[in-house]
Amino acid sequence: MAQRPKVYRTELTPVSFLTRNAYVFPDSVAVAHGDRRYSYRQLAERVNRLASALRGAGLGAHDRVAFLCPNIPAMLEAHFGVPAARGVLVAVNIRLSSDEIGYILQHAGSRFVFVDREFESLLKPLDLRGVRVIRVDDTGAPGDPYEDFLGTGSADPVESGLEDEEETISINYTSGTTGRPKGVMYTHRGAYMNAIGEILETGMTFGTRYLWTLPMFHCNGWCFPWAVTAVAGVHLCLRRVDPGRIWEMLDTMGVTHYNGAPTVHIGVVNHPTAHRLDRSVTATVAGAPPSPTLLAKLKELNFRPVHVYGLTETYGPHTVCGWHPEWDARPLDEQARLAARQGQGYVAFDLVRVVDEKMNDIPRDGQALGEVVMRGNNVMKGYFAQPDATAEAFRGGWFHSGDIAVWHPDGYIELRDRKKDIIISGGENISTIEVEQTVAKHPAVLECAVVAVPDDKWGERPKAFVTLKPGRTATEPEIIEFCKQHLAHFKAPAAVEFGDLPKTSTGKVQKFVLRNKEWAGRDKRIN
Repeated sequence: MAQRPKVYRTELTPVSFLTRNAYVFPDSVAVAHGDRRYSYRQLAERVNRLASALRGAGLGAHDRVAFLCPNIPAMLEAHFGVPAARGVLVAVNIRLSSDEIGYILQHAGSRFVFVDREFESLLKPLDLRGVRVIRVDDTGAPGDPYEDFLGTGSADPVESGLEDEEETISINYTSGTTGRPKGVMYTHRGAYMNAIGEILETGMTFGTRYLWTLPMFHCNGWCFPWAVTAVAGVHLCLRRVDPGRIWEMLDTMGVTHYNGAPTVHIGVVNHPTAHRLDRSVTATVAGAPPSPTLLAKLKELNFRPVHVYGLTETYGPHTVCGWHPEWDARPLDEQARLAARQGQGYVAFDLVRVVDEKMNDIPRDGQALGEVVMRGNNVMKGYFAQPDATAEAFRGGWFHSGDIAVWHPDGYIELRDRKKDIIISGGENISTIEVEQTVAKHPAVLECAVVAVPDDKWGERPKAFVTLKPGRTATEPEIIEFCKQHLAHFKAPAAVEFGDLPKTSTGKVQKFVLRNKEWAGRDKRIN
């Protein structure tokens, strides 16, 4: 006998957010991109056309569909249309090389690739036999190959056929700095839960106007394509991060929220047109620990910084530094120091732990170091087609982040480093983050990165790579002396190099590039 459906349960999927709001708020603006505007009814129709066109072109259940696009309407539509067709979305980093993109497409087994016109050349060297390529001209008009593809589909809803909320909705590839990238599998349930978590922790409402500074290809935009849609907010698309353009939109488009790595926020608060806003704008910070200096500057300009922390393997943010009202009475520098901590799990997620090598909780004294581990609704399903790597990441029944932190008496965690970034100098541990935050306090410093460099006497010592603010000057001895005034002398940089920092497309500083240069010609990266 066939099993009766459960009256008290439906399978969770973030696609339902669009279905609901196209019904409840059909005429509300969903997307603004240049002169184009799409209502929720129109967005749903376009998504339905994409889903049915994919089905009509032969997409089967769980087939992979890749998108190589910036933050444009087509990329947003992919987050609903591909899973609506019961496919799996593979959002590809637009800053990767052709070789890296080719590996991802081959490893994922993508059957379709939608590519923005600006990045079509990246596909030219690749063998894409068996893969259908559709160019996206980002015009919204007939003659655009993407629009013509939508024209082959129906505006009527597609029957999804989703049987289990733990089916894969997307695969996001890691940065691959220590080898080939791994494909992180997200589920319909996890994406739904993360979207709800983002709504709660960032305070989004039905009046949200979200500016797309964070790439949608990065952890599916931390699940904000689904979260903003869940509150019937407006998606303000942005092809590229330009601080000047961001300020234009802050002043004219009624932006309420935007997200980014510290380097994005640094560019915003230090832009020549920066000024105090006449309303509070929520600025979510993640990707690297923000300095207290940056957090204080955001508050000064009337941004409401929300500091979150996570990894690709946790759908993006997993913890938040939830603000305590009594902290408002603390001195501003202490407020900034408290806000720079990574906090604890979202209200919708499990609490995180900090453990030693035997999986025992470390003391909550703000001093002992351990590894951050997570579990629960917002940990990945696993690595696609890599069971051994999945088992290693899940050893002991928890996901191992590789991040080193202290655990404070109030239960909040604070990152000290990646495992590979801890500097051991003369037997003493030095946190690169602590040194970076000290250098960042110098009034001439825009941003900095600190890595270990070899030292014949101490084994290794910290070196600071510094970008100065426009029009400001500082010398190496000046920076080193400044650090010695604020840190134990052994933690101060042994050297300082000035210039631009190498970064990923999501704004993270590529410390491995700096390390590779400093350790060139050596067999080991430890001395």
